[in-house]
Amino acid sequence: MGQLRQEVDPGEAGLDVRALDRLDQHFAHYVDAGRLPGYLVAVARGGRVAHLTAYGRRDMAAGLPVEPDTLWRIYSMTKPVTAVAVLMLVEEGRLSLDDPLDRHLPAFADPRVYEGGSGADVRTRPASGPILIRHLLTHTAGLTFGFYYKHPVDALYREAGLEYSVPPGAGLAETVELYARMPLQFDPGTQWNYSVASNVLGRVVEVVSGQPLDAFFAERILGPLGMTDTGFHIVPEQAGRLAELYGETEEGGIEPVPGLPVHGRPRFLSGSGGLVSSAPDFHRFMEMLRRGGELDGIRLLSADTVSLMTRNQLPGDAILRDFGAPVHQEPGNDGLGFGFNVSVVVDPSRTLAPSSPGTYGWTGVATTAFWVDPRHDLTVQFMTQVRPKTLKVFPELRRLVHQALVD
Repeated sequence: MGQLRQEVDPGEAGLDVRALDRLDQHFAHYVDAGRLPGYLVAVARGGRVAHLTAYGRRDMAAGLPVEPDTLWRIYSMTKPVTAVAVLMLVEEGRLSLDDPLDRHLPAFADPRVYEGGSGADVRTRPASGPILIRHLLTHTAGLTFGFYYKHPVDALYREAGLEYSVPPGAGLAETVELYARMPLQFDPGTQWNYSVASNVLGRVVEVVSGQPLDAFFAERILGPLGMTDTGFHIVPEQAGRLAELYGETEEGGIEPVPGLPVHGRPRFLSGSGGLVSSAPDFHRFMEMLRRGGELDGIRLLSADTVSLMTRNQLPGDAILRDFGAPVHQEPGNDGLGFGFNVSVVVDPSRTLAPSSPGTYGWTGVATTAFWVDPRHDLTVQFMTQVRPKTLKVFPELRRLVHQALVD
């Protein structure tokens, strides 16, 4: 288990102490008002932690505090880890970004695009081309999530038992085979729609490497980086450090809700959202990216590959709000492009909160977030465990951190 501690004075790191105090007070107010159980925020420059705050409870009923080594379900912050796994196989020549998906998963041969109808009367047409690996990494493959309730294909996912991405009791291989039977929302490469694509990538990693996804992650990424608290499940010795998961109520409070089951190895190894991690561990993952694929003498990716992963890969440098499916045409996606499983700031004049060009990162559904700002040599992570309804903390977090930058 790694440790996370403040390593440098904020002023020495070019951060305003008063602005950081405002950040802490802002989120402490959320805790004191009963909107968050507790939180951890860490801000580092040049790889050195200059600000670290843990406040509130990881388990409200038990009265257990948030601590630097608390374990969190990071959900979709799993996706960048999956992207790293895929890119490692690309660098080894075992996979290509332009490989048709059906070369590795034959069930995806001859994809078809939804045209109309429902149930047994669904009408489809042949897709204009195959799904490529890069389409999965950029969420432009035409796949979707069943819980959107915005498109007829979403409904088809729900009818197939995929409202929450996986049928009860199913494993990764059989679930991905089920995805392959679903029509696409659009031709591959023509639109952005956040989707089950990273679960498909997880299966690609398994097929190409010959290892279960958890074994590949452990042996090739988590172990080498010293991320000893990160995985698809926890062991009994870690159980006391796991944060309880809460959901926002209609009244704006929070209550315990069922979370991703992590007390034993899951049958479904989700490359989209299956990992548990800690702040010390995720700091090491961010550091590997910030340093161009290397940490403590261990190189996972070349600097060129990390640069490719973390720059906008949408056609014509498109913006998510413009290129995204209708469900994604929201203010929070303005000014952002998308790399390989990370968002990328393309136009700071359009972003909802102050940002620097080239800043990349991602979030998790339980209100976790991270980003790396190359211009300011800055890394930030925020950990809590609330599935929100109306709570939107990320623009506030970005604004408050940005205000702390002195140089």
